[in-house]
Amino acid sequence: MNITEIACTGTPVTDMPRAHAFCEGVLGLKPTMEPDGGMWVEYDIGPGTFGIGSFGDVWKPSSDGTCVMFKVDNLDATFAQLKAAGVPIAQETMGTPLCRFAIIDDPDGNKILIQKNK
Repeated sequence: MNITEIACTGTPVTDMPRAHAFCEGVLGLKPTMEPDGGMWVEYDIGPGTFGIGSFGDVWKPSSDGTCVMFKVDNLDATFAQLKAAGVPIAQETMGTPLCRFAIIDDPDGNKILIQKNK
């Protein structure tokens, strides 16, 4: 096997309109691909792609599942905006030797890590 890149990081959701509102209204993402049927939406971010999808019982949200990590320019300002918007906070900002980060929950309880490298 020779994996050459990550094509897309996807997160399962239960309510696509609610997930759209969160990704676009709260996170400020712009959809770059939305195939017919409304079960999948992609957002290009830098060289990567983040997708949300609703596929019934095949793929379910989990607060214990894989976490997507979004790099931001200003962690403190971003965290303050998310808090003011009422986004559930799973982990207040904290630091490691490599970065500072916070963890939020999307409307389905999936974890999203917001980080800024040191």
